[in-house]
Amino acid sequence: MTRSVPLRRLLVALLLSCTVLVSATACGDSGDSGSATGTGVSASASAASPSASTEKQRLAKTRFVANAGLAAGATYQWIVKPYRAGTFKKGAEGRTFALVKAGLAGGFAYNRLKAATENAKGDPLLSKAVAPLTAGIESLKGMATKLRNGQAGEGDIGAFESVIDSIKSAGKSVGAEVQDKVPSTSQLTG
Repeated sequence: MTRSVPLRRLLVALLLSCTVLVSATACGDSGDSGSATGTGVSASASAASPSASTEKQRLAKTRFVANAGLAAGATYQWIVKPYRAGTFKKGAEGRTFALVKAGLAGGFAYNRLKAATENAKGDPLLSKAVAPLTAGIESLKGMATKLRNGQAGEGDIGAFESVIDSIKSAGKSVGAEVQDKVPSTSQLTG
């Protein structure tokens, strides 16, 4: 019985720190807004250079692929795979740890998908391909909490998979193919 009290305290502390981390990350500036005012270069000067525009588009695709790949990898590794293995079911061995990781992965994936949509705005074709998916990404906003509390069902897991597949398809349609990249545990926690 003495073991459950420290474990409970550890889990509460972990959940609280994850909540603070996810909310701080969601409220932070992504840094990809594209404004040039902070660098001392006027917007008209950067738009006048054709190579600057081309470079911005290339970097937008690269950033999109990186962020979407991390979201896809986290979703598959820590949400979809454990769910299909039955790790989220009551009484399953390692359930609590899997749920905490799934909650972290859900928040991380949502954050990276939001960053990917911001990155997509830097490329006209990618922007058009990703624009219809923003509502689906927004629908994932509270999913991390459902995962962490063990309330996510087949439909919720399917929603994550559907959004990830849509992002991958949109990227592929404009030449920005997204590959799953599993983030490290330290990337999940910040």
